Amino acid sequence: MAQLHLAGHWYPTVVTLVIAGVLAVWSAYALSGAGVIRKLPLRRTALCAITAIYIVRGVAFAPVMAYFPGNSMTFWVVSSSICLLIGIVHLVGLRQSWGRLSGGAA
Repeated sequence: MAQLHLAGHWYPTVVTLVIAGVLAVWSAYALSGAGVIRKLPLRRTALCAITAIYIVRGVAFAPVMAYFPGNSMTFWVVSSSICLLIGIVHLVGLRQSWGRLSGGAA
């Protein structure tokens, strides 16, 4: 990606913007789940999916490594640890807010 960027290719910029956009939407859902911003549509479902994606990415990185052979083991360990940590934080928050998110009693 760095070499493509240095060559002036548009691909790295678009990929980075898409990833940033997805993370911004996920952040909005986390803030909505925490009650900081208004309720977003499908909030509970989206938070469950987001939490699962983070945890799966953190735990099951070995199969994904084959699709990105240029990354080092350090990259995989660090990025997977970060994803797992974020997933666990989301899971704790989801568990604490479950009753409020479903509209029922906790």
